[in-house]
Amino acid sequence: MVKQACRIALAALIAMMLPVMALAEKSNPDCIPYVGEHMSFDVGWEFINAGSATMDITATAEGWQAKTFARTNKALDLFKKVRDYITAEGVCVNGHMQSTLFDANLHERKYTAQKRTEFLWKENRVSHTQHQISEYFDVPAGHLSVIDAFLAVRQLELKAGETYKIPIFDSRERYEIEVNIQNKRETLLTPWGEKVSCLLVTPKLKTAGIFTNRGEMTLWMTDDARHIPIQMMAKIKFGRIFAHLTAYSHTAPVIANNTATPIPAKNGKQL
Repeated sequence: MVKQACRIALAALIAMMLPVMALAEKSNPDCIPYVGEHMSFDVGWEFINAGSATMDITATAEGWQAKTFARTNKALDLFKKVRDYITAEGVCVNGHMQSTLFDANLHERKYTAQKRTEFLWKENRVSHTQHQISEYFDVPAGHLSVIDAFLAVRQLELKAGETYKIPIFDSRERYEIEVNIQNKRETLLTPWGEKVSCLLVTPKLKTAGIFTNRGEMTLWMTDDARHIPIQMMAKIKFGRIFAHLTAYSHTAPVIANNTATPIPAKNGKQL
């Protein structure tokens, strides 16, 4: 159950993506406005705190790098210790996002795994490596990883009542996610002390894996240009998993390094 909580914490960050058109080769790092962001989340099962998750987005020489980190708290470490690190990288091509790397380093009690997916978009294929065995899949340019999917959908002009069909490659599968924008808004309190109107976004999950299962999920995203995720709820077999944004900051872009250490959170919002 703790393992599910941490994975669904990440799902709050990576559940959606932008429909992408055919891409050309020109690079344009200005296509992603979220470089410099840090977000921290508390994750819980019903009313029980289970752990935390973070996301940090930095610039690279050719594009961006997004790092997520999920962990159980000290109490639950005794039963199901989780330390999951995921790195996603991409480039901007003709104003559109294009994933280049999805690297997962998972430590969940006795289970460990290293999974590496490379988006060879110029060749219209993807390589997936696990246990030193590589597989290749035919995937057209424009497909994104689940991390980059979340970043891309935030740039959409989300409209109530609309449904977006999203092409994605994840867990050795190429498929579409349907993202529905509900016809209502709710007001939530943010970590920076302001009450804001939020859109309710409900992706339909079709596969297992990083989403944990095919259950129902709802995200509350600020109804403004940044679409910051304030809260997430996912239904599982035994109750609900919640993720609440506890810290958000946006600083000047810096060039990313290759370490997986998460940046400490600071409460507040810097725009």
